[in-house]
Amino acid sequence: MRNEALVGYLLHQRPYQEKRALYSLFSKEHGVIHGVGKKGAPLFEPLQLFATGKKELKTFSQINLAPLAYDISSEQPISYAQISGQQQYAALYLNEILWKLLPIEDPMPVLWQYYQDSLLTLKQPLTPQQLRLCLRQFEQQLFKQLGFGVSLTHDSSLINIAPDNAYRFLPDVGLVLVSQIDNQLPEQLPAMVQTVFKGSELIAMAELGITEVTLSNWSRLYRLLMDHLLDYQPLQSRLLWQQQQRYQ
Repeated sequence: MRNEALVGYLLHQRPYQEKRALYSLFSKEHGVIHGVGKKGAPLFEPLQLFATGKKELKTFSQINLAPLAYDISSEQPISYAQISGQQQYAALYLNEILWKLLPIEDPMPVLWQYYQDSLLTLKQPLTPQQLRLCLRQFEQQLFKQLGFGVSLTHDSSLINIAPDNAYRFLPDVGLVLVSQIDNQLPEQLPAMVQTVFKGSELIAMAELGITEVTLSNWSRLYRLLMDHLLDYQPLQSRLLWQQQQRYQ
């Protein structure tokens, strides 16, 4: 590309030479692009810039805040606003998983729009439950775009999920039948409790989607899938969030 105009958000940055930085930009036009540009570009704000280069590392120039968009529902301009508190850790989490999981220069306009909408949500006052819902809904879109959607209606043998059975989730396989269960599932299977779901839980997740009723089970399922995709490497944003919780 030669002096191509891009709009996007920074996912990651680190110093490079005295006045420049290495940037990973999630662009609307080309997905994730790596480049070198002048230091000081902000996180969590839409940027417009120009990119030049044939190799993987581009040169970014004229980096500026993108013009303000309009909220279609209210016909009011969307103002630039800071993300603070726990919601800042959540935004860092979104950036980190995108930076680590998305392929380079693979356009994902649907996911880009979900990311932008999620940042706008994180700039609003949220309850802890609303914050978790925001994260799980974004993870769902990310997994779909990466081709890792999880079927909750059939097990790995293509047999319908039965409410009275227990199923273990294996990321490379799917839902594997464990045994018939009763209300004492955690005591019966202590070593596998985090990977095992009641059939009734899976049916509710499939029927209701991500709601307050099903949120805990979606969180458990997506934690298993996310850890697998990250090859069980720790996330810095998750560690920072946990440290913040301990010192509150």
